[in-house]
Amino acid sequence: MGIADEAGWLRKGACRSSDPELFFPLAPSRVQETQAKAVCADCQVLAQCRDYALRAGESEGIWGGMTPEERRRARFPAGWRTPATT
Repeated sequence: MGIADEAGWLRKGACRSSDPELFFPLAPSRVQETQAKAVCADCQVLAQCRDYALRAGESEGIWGGMTPEERRRARFPAGWRTPATT
């Protein structure tokens, strides 16, 4: 089963009735981010959305209440790379 097949939860997302620009803005701002995260906070599929975004490596938009930078930090936490030994 592929990622697209797993995304049945999308139909239950709190964002489905929101303007996509809120989650994928051309010019992101703190206000927009806060508003999008507020929608996510009340979502019944928050965990599935977040898991999907982390697994799929979504690089744009608010997914599962996380910004692209927050997802990068979750996927690659500080210190995840260790120096090569010589």
